[in-house]
This record gives sequence, C-alpha cells and structure tokens, in this order.
Amino acid sequence: MAEIVLGIGTSHTPMLNLGPEEWSCFIELDRVRPHVHKDGRPASYADLLAVADPAIQAEITPERFVARHAAAMAALAQLADRLREARLDSLIVIGDDQHEIFHGDNLPSVLIYHGATIPNLPLHLRNPGPAWSRYPDWSRRATARYYEASEQRDYPVDAALARHVVAALVDQEFDVAVADALPAGEGEGHAFGFVHQRLMSHGVVPIVPVFLNTYYPPNQPTPRRCYRLGQAIRRAVDAYPVRARVGVVASGGLSHFTVDEAFDRLIIEALRAKDGATLAALPREKLEAGSSEIRNWICAAGAIEHLTLRGVEYQPGYRTPAGTGTAMCFAHWS
Repeated sequence: MAEIVLGIGTSHTPMLNLGPEEWSCFIELDRVRPHVHKDGRPASYADLLAVADPAIQAEITPERFVARHAAAMAALAQLADRLREARLDSLIVIGDDQHEIFHGDNLPSVLIYHGATIPNLPLHLRNPGPAWSRYPDWSRRATARYYEASEQRDYPVDAALARHVVAALVDQEFDVAVADALPAGEGEGHAFGFVHQRLMSHGVVPIVPVFLNTYYPPNQPTPRRCYRLGQAIRRAVDAYPVRARVGVVASGGLSHFTVDEAFDRLIIEALRAKDGATLAALPREKLEAGSSEIRNWICAAGAIEHLTLRGVEYQPGYRTPAGTGTAMCFAHWS
C-alpha cells in the first residue's frame, strides 16, 4: 500500500551556506586539508595545483561564482517545491556521517535510526563545542547553517516505517545496525540537517534516517551493495501495509574536494538512463574523500529505479586554481 513517489538528490556543500562573495575563502582550508587526485591517489593541494588545467582560472572569477550560486539557489528552491507538491507522508533520507555521531569505536556500515524524533542541535551546543572556535569565522557560519540557530529542535521520525524497513532488510539478509536515540550532546549530522534546514521550508515531513559509512575504511559499502540496498528499501516500502506516499532523498556529492566533471557526468547519465549496472560498478578508488558521498546517490537510485528523472541542475563548483571545490548537483524524480 505504501509507494515511493518522489526521488531527490541534493548536494549539501557548505558553499551553499555562504554567499558567492565568500567562496574564495575556501582556499584557506583547501590548502591544508588532504586531497586525492581524480584517480583516487592521495594528493596535497600543491600536487593538484601542479597538474591543474589553466582553464580553471576562468571558473573562479567573482562573476562565475555569482552565476553558479544563483543557479544552485534556484535549484534548491525547486527541490523544496517538488517536496511540497508531492504531499509525502514520509521521507527516507540517505546520508553519511563524518564522525559527527559515529566514531572509530563504533562505526556501522549501514544504520537506520528509529527513534520517535531526531534532535538537531545548534552549533554551540554540539560536541565538540569549543573546538569550532579554531575554525575561521566564515567556516563556522557555514557550518552553523546545517543546524538550528539557538535551541535544540526535535524533528519527527516515521519510526514505524523505519522499524518495518529494518525488519524487511534483515529478511533480505542485510545486516543493519539500528539506533533509537543519539548520545547526549549529539544531534543529527550535516547530511540530515541540510534536508531539514534547506528543503523543508514549506513544512516538515517525518523522516527515516539511513546512515551510510561512505567516508571511512575499512567498512565502506561497495557501490554494488549500495545499489542493492536501495532496491531492498524499495521492496520494503512496497510491502509496508499502510497507505503512504514516501520520498527518498540522497544528501551529498557529487565529486569533491577535487572536482571531476567527466566522472560526474557519467553518473548523471547513468541516473538518467536508469543504468544500475554502471552505478554498481563505479570504481571504489574514485569514491573517496568527499566524492564518497556519491554512494548516497547510488543507494537512492536503487530505490527509485521505477521513477523517471525529471530535472537536473549541475554546477561544477570550482573555488581554487587547483581545481578544488564541490560539484553541485540537484535532481528530482517522479
């Protein structure tokens, strides 16, 4: 009786939380963070700069920043409209956790949250709290926008659907970790906070949070496992004995922190063609660092393979001469 009727894919880069006039600030962090080459080999900022295409200089002008920002804001607004128009009863949110809640002492590959609510904490109330003071002001402001401004807010979770999906996945031989609460001082991470803060401007929809460990070896799910997990989630929803309109959101991606336009366009075309074989066979060495969040899109693609891609906006968000940045993509299926 339940049915998946809407699919959404959205980037959630902090570039979307700042104005275009501050995008050039990201070089401050990009110069010191670890990177990877497009083929997945470790790289420094200097390594990337040494091999960067000189044409990137034309992509990091104030005018290009303004144009890309405007396109991204329009695409986000359209996704919020599609979410409102779908009149959903529940929204399955597939996102990653970057040591915000789960750490090396307990890092599940796949986890489904089934508490009655999930908290969103303001940045100043979150662990590690004062550690944020070491970041530049612009970075703290960008991070803060994933979360509530002043007080904790508890967002509704469709716990019944979440527990049904867990049971159905176990029946399909997926070993799924579960949680019904978060540790004290912790709230939902940026992948989920972005959906609440930026896509639910027209009203809150109960969510089913699905966490994938996209980032951290050694237990990252393979692309094939992600796609099959999405297919299994759809079968679970189809078997749910409650009349409900359900959506699926992939939060994160595409390629970053090294922008790889060719790889991104391969993924977009596979999504458009419902080419699950290509998505399942994506090379794992190219799904590292920020690009690992593409796994969230792969999983969502498995769940919405019966839907048609209706719109996509792609903006390769270069922000430094080394070609670092975030490839921003916004898509919807129905």
